[in-house]
Amino acid sequence: MKEDSKRVVIIGGGVAGSLVAKSLQFHAHVTLVDPKEYFEITWASLRSMVEPSFAERSVINHRDYLINGDIITSNAANVTETEVVTANGRRIVYDYLVIATGHEDRVPISRSGRLDKFKEDNQKIKSAHSILIIGGGPTGVELAGEIAVDFPDKKITLVHKGSRLLEFIGAKAGDKSLKWLKSKNVVVKLEQSVDLNASTDGQKIYQTSNGETIEADCHFLCIGKPLSSAWLNETVLKNDLDVQGRIKVDEKLRVNGRSNIFAIGDITDIPQLCWGKCPKSLNSETKELKQGFLAQQQANVVVNNLKVIIEGRRECKMETYKPHSALAIVSLGRKEAVAQFPFLTVIGRIPGLIKSRDLFVGKTRKQMGLNPDIEIILT
Repeated sequence: MKEDSKRVVIIGGGVAGSLVAKSLQFHAHVTLVDPKEYFEITWASLRSMVEPSFAERSVINHRDYLINGDIITSNAANVTETEVVTANGRRIVYDYLVIATGHEDRVPISRSGRLDKFKEDNQKIKSAHSILIIGGGPTGVELAGEIAVDFPDKKITLVHKGSRLLEFIGAKAGDKSLKWLKSKNVVVKLEQSVDLNASTDGQKIYQTSNGETIEADCHFLCIGKPLSSAWLNETVLKNDLDVQGRIKVDEKLRVNGRSNIFAIGDITDIPQLCWGKCPKSLNSETKELKQGFLAQQQANVVVNNLKVIIEGRRECKMETYKPHSALAIVSLGRKEAVAQFPFLTVIGRIPGLIKSRDLFVGKTRKQMGLNPDIEIILT
């Protein structure tokens, strides 16, 4: 890398940040700041709980794809106009900054620790006769599906505080998923919650907000995680957050009013259908769904736009990110899924062929410049 190379700092090594780092490593001096040593294909994590060896392909050390850049294993603590300050005291000067911190998620720092956690969860499932899943969003529904298919003898109860499952997409998808889960003997309790603080370690009796009792050998909490943006409230970007803590960006995915700071992924306030003033028939307040494949598309837009800037090309060559309407595929075990397309919602083997077998792991590994399949070598 040339001594006068532009310095690009990426905060966050998830599906969006890691792709930016990989794609720019031979175009700029790249530094990736992430609290863990690996990139995880997060939508494969539930499969890894029932099949731990699956994680050998979906949990990838940053150094495996980022061979020409710096990696700092730490949280970011502050951002100034010229520097990123890490929690472990490092100060990193940047010319361009990309923020991709996503949601808070407490996971092990090392890849080996993450793989061990999947093995622990798998043993927890195997040794249990009855399992409680709290949360009926995509994570809870997919986990219930994975366990019901791989361990049909388990007694599974799913409790969700909402009036239907999968509230982030249309009602048809939730209704079809509910019917599918019931066909697999999963007990679903809607409009109820579980107070885990009221239970003690080793206790097998859980009580719902309706006063019902549920007996389960173990539980899995599958509710939404908070955005990883609270730390920005003490930085120069404190006025660039909306009331939900999302970073306000323009159509080029730059932080509003800034030419050298970009934001991508779950942490952004990207509208669902249009930028700026929308037609009266569209609600500009509705935000785009937070999904991995959209974060990857945003990463590609930022990579293109940073290359345009670094190479000194005209701004008109920069790409505009096009928001997407509600599109989602939720896996239901290894062979089936429920899919919501713009004008159609379907369930069964056909959407399952799209996602459920490999969960896009091979495709994502290839996108990161890695072999889609790996040989597992015991060390």
